[in-house]
Formats: sequence, C-alpha cells, structure tokens
Amino acid sequence: MRNTKQKEAIRQAFLDAGRPLSPEEAHLSARKLYRGLGIATVYRNINALLEDNWLLCVEIPGSSPRYEVAGKKHHHHFHCNECGRVYELEGCVAKAKPRLPPGFHATGHEFFLYGTCVGCATR
Repeated sequence: MRNTKQKEAIRQAFLDAGRPLSPEEAHLSARKLYRGLGIATVYRNINALLEDNWLLCVEIPGSSPRYEVAGKKHHHHFHCNECGRVYELEGCVAKAKPRLPPGFHATGHEFFLYGTCVGCATR
C-alpha cells in the first residue's frame, strides 16, 4: 500500500498518543491532521500497518483490541475501567514464573492491570 497523507496522519496519531489506540481513537486524532479522513480508511490503514509490522494488536480480555506502534521493549498495559483507555506500563511486573506441566515451554506472557486512570480519578 502506498504512503498517503491519510496513512501519515494515522501513523502520527499513534506516535503522538504514546499508548495503544482503538480505531475510533486513532480516527479522532488523525482527523486533526487530515480533516476529511473517514473511519473506513482508518480501519484499512490499520490492517496495512499490521501487515507491515509497523503496528501490533493489543488484545484486551473482555474488550475490543487496541493497536500500538511495534518495536518497543517488553511492557504491560493498564486498562481504565472508567474511560476505556489503555496505557503502557514500562518494564515487566510479572516476576514469578508459573509452574508449567512437564514438557511445556512458555514463549511469552500477558499481564493487564485494571483500575482508574488519573484523569478519571480527578473528575
């Protein structure tokens, strides 16, 4: 897929946010840079950026996926129960290793924290 002004606006939305975004959040942010941007274009470009390995999908248990810029160090996520935003947590908070059954080999892990972000807590 070619590099268009729409795609650049979408990329910039993810870079500026510094956190995982839903397609709707990316759309709102990217529209500030490219006024006529439609939601279908955002979905199409997110799929292209996933194929290009520029974006990664962040699966959230019980919620719709978010997307973040690829290539970051290992990290975890915080999901605000009030506003639904997802934030990145630096480093790894999971220090304990689970006991796996004989013959099992873990290749990674997921860890989510849930609560209220600072913006929602001060309202």
